Amino acid sequence: MNHKRYRRRNTMAFTVLAYFTLFAGVFMFCIGLYNADNLQLNEKGYYIAVMILVAVGAILTQKVTRDNAEDNDIIAEQEQERQMSSNRIPPSTKELS
Repeated sequence: MNHKRYRRRNTMAFTVLAYFTLFAGVFMFCIGLYNADNLQLNEKGYYIAVMILVAVGAILTQKVTRDNAEDNDIIAEQEQERQMSSNRIPPSTKELS
């Protein structure tokens, strides 16, 4: 019986990048809030760009977390099926007289 091995949807680099995007956006937003005495037009554009970065980071982080959890469940299920199939005792082939 040929078992296909399930491949994860997200690489470790993509997962790290998703978390980095979220944290970098929040960090940059906090820096902007710390330095905001009075906002000029270019600073407002900066805040809009950072908020878009935070939104993309949040969506990516949620997707990566959900996909990784689903992948772990699928891989665990495949391992369990593989162990069950390897533990099965083949039926004996006794000749009836």
